[in-house]
Amino acid sequence: MNPLRTLATSALLAASLLLGGCVSNQVNLEEVREFANASARLGGYAELSTRYRDTYLREQPYLPAAADKVARENDAKRHAAYNDFVTIQKAVVLYMQTLSALAGEGRYDFTPQIDNMGAGLTGLAETTLGQKQVSAYTGLARLLTRAVTSHYQRESVETMVREGDADVRVLLEAMITLTDVYAAANENEKKTVLGFFEVALPLADRPQDRLLYTLARAHVQGKTSEYRMIDKRFELARQGLTKVAQGHQKLRENLATMSSSEMRKMLTAYVRDLRMIRAGLAAD
Repeated sequence: MNPLRTLATSALLAASLLLGGCVSNQVNLEEVREFANASARLGGYAELSTRYRDTYLREQPYLPAAADKVARENDAKRHAAYNDFVTIQKAVVLYMQTLSALAGEGRYDFTPQIDNMGAGLTGLAETTLGQKQVSAYTGLARLLTRAVTSHYQRESVETMVREGDADVRVLLEAMITLTDVYAAANENEKKTVLGFFEVALPLADRPQDRLLYTLARAHVQGKTSEYRMIDKRFELARQGLTKVAQGHQKLRENLATMSSSEMRKMLTAYVRDLRMIRAGLAAD
């Protein structure tokens, strides 16, 4: 046998065994990637934030004159806070997108989005959020900047989850709290709008007002259906954000065993739930 061929065959065999060993020892991150991707695509919060901002546009026609001044003041406050409220969501989404990318085989350049985070929260100067949320936002921006420049996939994922957990938890808690604020504003709007018709409709139930009465009742039915649908979306949004927070906490608590069968099944369950919630939020 040719000595050179024997040497080459032995070298290839050794390399094959070495590579095979590396593959078998790699951490499986597929479920981590799926969880992060499902979390980033959850949806609902941004739509509800916009609805909260535009409350006055919907309720103004039904407001008594005496209440309009206060309503306009609240409208100005909502518009001032809106950018901050959606900015914290963008930070969480970017974190999850980055985590998903780091847990995958590809590499993505998130530098433009990270650069834009510097302009978030009203430039961090006149933000309507508390210092706790500002600190979490700033910490997450720093972490993302480091993570996207890392050359080691597994270490990047572990670092992201370990160091990002506290800040992500603060921002998700803020989003859940804000969702409750949005729901409370929506409840007040519903009482204003439907209460208007409760008073006005009996006064219009006369033969000469029959057309107006019929149109008004149809309008009430439409608004009632709208509020019922929005109430459902508030509940789904809360459930989704809570699932994201719980899933990330479990991931943080089980970093050493995130490729175990039990942990992978747990993440798969979270992904299934998040996809179902997302489908519910997208439904008419």
